Parts: sequence; structure tokens; C-alpha cells
Amino acid sequence: MAIDRNHKNKKKFDLGMLVRIFAFTKPYRSTLYTATVLAIVLAVVTPLRPYLIKVSVDKYIGNSMLRGLIWISVVQFGLLILESLLRFWFKYRTNWLGQTVVNDMRNAVFRKVLHQNISYYDKTPIGTLTTRTINDIEAVNNIFSEGIMSIVADLLIIFSIIGVMLATDWRLTLVCLSTFPLLILATWWFKEAVNKSFQRVRNAVSALNAFAQEHIAGMYIVQAFAAEKQEQEKFDNINKEHRNANIKGIFAYSVFFPIVEIILAMSLGLLVWYGAARMLDYGSTPGIIISFVLYLNLLFRPLRMMADKFNVLQMGVIAGERVFTVLDSDEFLHENGTLEADSLVGHIEFRDVRFRYTPDSPVLRGVSFDLEAGKTMAVVGHTGAGKTSLINILNRQYETESGDILIDGKNLKEYDVYSLRSRIGIVLQDVFLFSGTISDNITLRNADIPHDKVVEVAKMLDMHDFIMRLPGGYNFNVMERGNTLSQGQRQLISFARALLYDPAILILDEATSSVDSESEQLIQHAIDTLIKGRTSIVIAHRLSTIRMADMILVLDKGEVKERGNHDSLIAAQGAYFDLYTAVEKSKKKAVL
Repeated sequence: MAIDRNHKNKKKFDLGMLVRIFAFTKPYRSTLYTATVLAIVLAVVTPLRPYLIKVSVDKYIGNSMLRGLIWISVVQFGLLILESLLRFWFKYRTNWLGQTVVNDMRNAVFRKVLHQNISYYDKTPIGTLTTRTINDIEAVNNIFSEGIMSIVADLLIIFSIIGVMLATDWRLTLVCLSTFPLLILATWWFKEAVNKSFQRVRNAVSALNAFAQEHIAGMYIVQAFAAEKQEQEKFDNINKEHRNANIKGIFAYSVFFPIVEIILAMSLGLLVWYGAARMLDYGSTPGIIISFVLYLNLLFRPLRMMADKFNVLQMGVIAGERVFTVLDSDEFLHENGTLEADSLVGHIEFRDVRFRYTPDSPVLRGVSFDLEAGKTMAVVGHTGAGKTSLINILNRQYETESGDILIDGKNLKEYDVYSLRSRIGIVLQDVFLFSGTISDNITLRNADIPHDKVVEVAKMLDMHDFIMRLPGGYNFNVMERGNTLSQGQRQLISFARALLYDPAILILDEATSSVDSESEQLIQHAIDTLIKGRTSIVIAHRLSTIRMADMILVLDKGEVKERGNHDSLIAAQGAYFDLYTAVEKSKKKAVL
């Protein structure tokens, strides 16, 4: 939300940001040039019909020249059709350009989001990123459809009309336009009022998105602690800010447009008054008066919306700046290796590895161990000991502060991170499933993986039967986050996902801590299948799941307290013995 606050009081128009946004039009310059040419042609064509009406009244109607009147009427009708076609093509091309730029920009933002470090998401609300990717980029589209291109076209038409009016009768023109200072004042007030309103609305939308995203995702906690009333009150306050901001804008529109109509009426009144006096002195003609009425209407039509379009442009630029805060973020992997991990064996070695999430909070303090390929290492320790951090740095989700991590004797940073991650399978305690079928969630929508391979993996993990009992089998829709499945079923799907890609290194993070005993037996079989022949790191609270480990690493406050197998650590009666004894006592109490 800090991004929104930084923009809250920003009023200056950022031309440099507009240039950056227009850089996205580079592949579509032909469309941009076409729109510019159309704007110029429209500026030339627009004053022609009032001028022809002047000629019709003064030359043909005044002299009863019916044949000439018919022909000039045909020309006017042709001009009307031409002008309509030009306006249609201009509107279509500018909107096409806007939507195409938005498409490219949204792809660029999502591509950047995909490659950001996980630490970026630790401090950036998901709702805010959603606003950047959807709402703010959509506001950028308005720069092309209702902003700069439309403003340029309107300004050209205004200058063209005023030029023709001055050439026709400069004195009458100056009289008619004497109300312009009032229009400028009204426009300035409207622009400032709507600009402030737009900024408040944009900030409120971002706050609403962030709040709704967070609380819908955490609805279980809200209801479990009966916090509905408090959260509803918080939402009401944010929603009221959104409503009030919109009402401010509505008020400005409600005042401005009637004022413009009054100013137009004043200009028409001055036209009639001064024009009639000029006609009595033969300084003007009926055709000029009628054409000036049309000129004024054509002139005030774009002027009514000019201030609004400037605000749309301003807000589009501000939204663009917010989008570029995502695109300009440097929280991504700066140094990627080139070594492919296709033939990875899985020998892992940590040498005095230190890591911290924030400068003042060290998490790992000189961790060292050597895990041979194909062996299983269990990591145990109290909450906050650094167990999960250990695996976060192994696949370079976070960067280490110091020390070396070697895989098959090569430094971790020498590997291409995407190739490396494809050879590391991870099963987490909190399984995340996407909306879609079970098959989609196992393959992660990889079209290159045949369905037979998915079935084969499911059978290896003894989960084929439970899948086939579901409506639709492998095509069963698991819904968002897999809420239609049990915790154990979701966990099994995550096992299948890991096994399908045949990883050389397997990481199990609290994989059985939240399932019932029956599911744990099935999952334990899946674990035995998964770790067979693979280098495995198992993190678990249930010590029964790690007895089969070749090595147990005991962490305490980021330091290695003990290492060895289960029997040797029990015999040593150290930190592991204390953990094991505490768990056994708690199990006996639960039975009693």
C-alpha cells in the first residue's frame, strides 16, 4: 500500500512516463501514424459542412437557385458520410492500439511477476499486484482511447474551427469567444476536482482489492474466531472511502456540464445580438450567423470533454507509473548460471551457509552438512529453527548471505536456476492446487505430458483408486485451492506432481503434519515410493516419519546442534533425544 500513498498527492504531469508508455507502441507505429493522419484529416473536414451551409443560405437559398442547392446538399451529405467513416476509423484504430498495448504491457507485467524473487511477495500484498496487473493497466488503455490521441484530434478540430471563424468574420468570432475566460475557469476547477477524485478512487480500489483478496483467502480464520463483525466494519470504512471519492467526481460532473451549457448559451446570445446588429449594417449575412451557430456547437462539443480527457490522461500516466514500479523492480535473480542440471545425481553439501530474511534477523548461522546422492536426511527442530529456510535457499528462492552450497560438487550458482528447479521436487505442508482438473494439477497444464504417464504415477502412489471414485475421475474439478478435496487427497496430488517430473532431489516439508492417521499410512507409502533412489530432505514434526533417514540434522536457532542417525542420536541423549522424548510423552497423554 505504500505505493498508493506515494501517489496520493502527486499532481505534476510526468511527460517522461508518457514517453515510456508510448514506447510500447513501437511495434505498431503504422497504426499510430494512421491515427495521427486521421486526426489531421478530421480537423480539415469538420468545418466544411457549416461552411457549405453558409454558402447554401447566402448563395443558393437567397438567390432561389434550386439546382445548385440540390447539388450542394448532396455534397454535404457526402461529407457527413465521409466524416462519420473517418471518426469511426479513428476511434477504432486508437482503441485497437490501446488494447494491443495493454495486452503487451500486461504480458510484460505478468512475466515479471513470474520471475520475481519470493522475497518480493513477502512484502507486497497480492491484492495490490492484482490491481497493478488488471485495473492500472486498463487505465493505461484510456491514454490511447480517451487520452492523448483524442486530445490531439480535439485540439486540431478546435484550432481549425477557430481559424475558419476568424477568416469568415474576425469581429463576430471575438465577440462569440469573449465567454472563453469563464469556460477556462470552469474547466480548471473541474480538472482539479476530478483529478483529486480519480486519485482517491484509484487508491480506494487498490485498498479494496488487497483487503478482499486477503480476507477471502483467510475466511476460515475470520469465521473460526468469530471476527466477522470487526472485518465487516473495516471493509465498510474502505468501501465508504471508495463511495465518497466517486461522489466527489459525480458532483464535479454535475456542476461542470450545466455551466458549459450556460456559457454556450451566452456565446449564442452574443452571436445573435452582435450578428443581428451587423446584419442591419450589411456587415454580416444570415448564412454567416447560421454557420457560426454550428461552429460554436462543434467548438463546445470537444471543449466539454477536454478537461475530463486531460484527467483521464493524467490518471493513465499515474497508473502507468504504478505499473512500471513492478516492471522496474530489481528483486529478481540477477546472476543465473549456465550449467544444465539434466544429469544431476543429487550429492548436496552445505559449507558454513548463513542466511537472513532481514538485515537484523539472522536465520541460518553457519550451517554445514554433506548428504550423499540417493541418501535421505531428516531435518528436525523447534519452530523457527530454520528448517524451511534451508530448503528455500537450496532451490534459490532466496539468496544466501555467505557460505557455499554445492550440488554434485558444483556451486549452486553455476547451475541454470530453471534447469535446477526442474530437477528438484518439493512437497509442502500447505498444498496449493489451482482451479482445474486433477490431471491439470498433477501436470501443471504441461501439454507434453501424456495422460497415460499421469495414470502410471498415480498407480505407483496407490492413489489411482481414490481418483477414479471421484466424479469425472482425473477430470474432476478440484476448484480453487483444492477445497473440494480432503487434506490427505491434496497431499497425494502434490506427491504425484513431484514424482511425475522424476526429480533427482526431493524435499518434503512438513508433508504429514496435518493429515489423519489413515491418510498418513497412505502418504507414508507414497513417501517411500518417492524417496527410493533419490536424494531426499525430509522436514517433519512427527519423528516417526524420519526414523528411516540415513542422517538426521538437528537445528536450533539456525545452528546445527547434532547430526547422525536415529539410534546414535538417541544414545547421545542430546537435543534430538529431548525432542523425541517430548513427542513420545505428548502421544501418551493423547492416548490417555
